[in-house]
Amino acid sequence: MISPRNIARHELIGLDVLVVEASNPALRGLSGRIIDETRNTLVIRGDRGEKRVPKDRTRFRVTLPDGILVEIDGSVLVMAPEKRINGIHKTRGK
Repeated sequence: MISPRNIARHELIGLDVLVVEASNPALRGLSGRIIDETRNTLVIRGDRGEKRVPKDRTRFRVTLPDGILVEIDGSVLVMAPEKRINGIHKTRGK
């Protein structure tokens, strides 16, 4: 079950999200539902359509299925989603 402690190891697609802080000021306050994820971005569908938001240097507030709000630094999410979810981390030199 997804919780504040293990959110970085779970699927994010389908969760509601708010961009709390971003290096691009135009993205601050963007809210909607996460509809896709790549290694470096989240795609958020909101009132103004779909926006691709970089994970790095962005802080997100995610609403878990049970209604709990969790803030997460996007830099901890920078990884291919399947590797992040399965706990596979990049090794140096290989």
